[in-house]
Amino acid sequence: MAGSPRFSAWQWFSSENEAFLVYHLRRRGHELLLYAHSLPASPLPDDPDTPATFQSWHVFDPSSDRWKPQQTAPISTTHETLVQSTSESPAQRPPLTLVTWNVDAFAKFPDERIAAIVATLRNLTPTPNILFFQEVSRATLKHLLDDPWVRETWFSSEGNFNSYGGQAFATMTLLSKATFSPADTNTDKIAIGPVWRVKYPSKFERDALCCDIFPPSSSSSSSSSSSVSRAYSRVRLINVHLDSLPTQPSRRPRQLRYIADSLRLAGRGFVAGDFNPVLPEDDALVAGNGLVDVWDALRPGESGFTWGIDGREPFPPGRLDKVAVLGLEGSEIEVLHPDALQAGGEGPFRRTLDPPLPWSDHSGLRCCLG
Repeated sequence: MAGSPRFSAWQWFSSENEAFLVYHLRRRGHELLLYAHSLPASPLPDDPDTPATFQSWHVFDPSSDRWKPQQTAPISTTHETLVQSTSESPAQRPPLTLVTWNVDAFAKFPDERIAAIVATLRNLTPTPNILFFQEVSRATLKHLLDDPWVRETWFSSEGNFNSYGGQAFATMTLLSKATFSPADTNTDKIAIGPVWRVKYPSKFERDALCCDIFPPSSSSSSSSSSSVSRAYSRVRLINVHLDSLPTQPSRRPRQLRYIADSLRLAGRGFVAGDFNPVLPEDDALVAGNGLVDVWDALRPGESGFTWGIDGREPFPPGRLDKVAVLGLEGSEIEVLHPDALQAGGEGPFRRTLDPPLPWSDHSGLRCCLG
């Protein structure tokens, strides 16, 4: 009509509508990508305020001397079946041994501190097959990606600094090659599924690092014949560093509510990391969202402090780090208290430490799940 204003399609969208559109395009792109690789799409909460950004797993390639993206397992919809997670008995649940540790992004000597933590992890029994790290600085990530043990025995959620943006640290997840497989080769290993980050509302631009794994059901045939059906179930793993400090209004309730919704959509899984429960109401967040705090379930009445135990902090000791489950059961959990760096080295590399410097201001947690 003559004289009528003309609008482009993009001018019609407000910033809110544009965010909504981008969110759904990202989700649709994820579903198409998984379809191309014959993976079952990851069910996610339908919330445009919590966009998911999918990334690659990484594996170290000795021939090129660098970390390369690793394609996830092609679970075919033709000869293989994704079974309901809740249908499995405890005896069928996969044995998972997790260590989660906030490794302190800001203390001095990051290389020496993370090297000491890695040495401790190597000597644990049983050997962990899942590692969650929080507060991984760029220097710490470089050390981890250069470590021979990490290169040889782990798949990494990170192969570069792309996840950092403008932040001083990020979370990182490692999965053991002894337990997990990136491809379906009719082995008894757990298939690695997609990995992604969720930017939930946060005063500190924190995110949740999520991944799905697919243990083969005990009903699956061990035959290598392609005509035999193999059944898988989904387990979701979520690595978190919830918002810090007792500021109000707190974003932690919203963050944990999203995480619990995500676990319910997957059917079963766990969330672990630094929960930062520094307000009285934080103590009820895990149970209030239908999750089970493994420490409370296995060691009721024990303090389980993971922060502030050296008396150097301006706040009392606290159990800031937790493991919470849905549809899984914990069989064992313990606190891994850090030792400390001593004075040492020579020449320009000599360090003078008085008092000695703990590997981290947090203790780690080791948890066996099934």
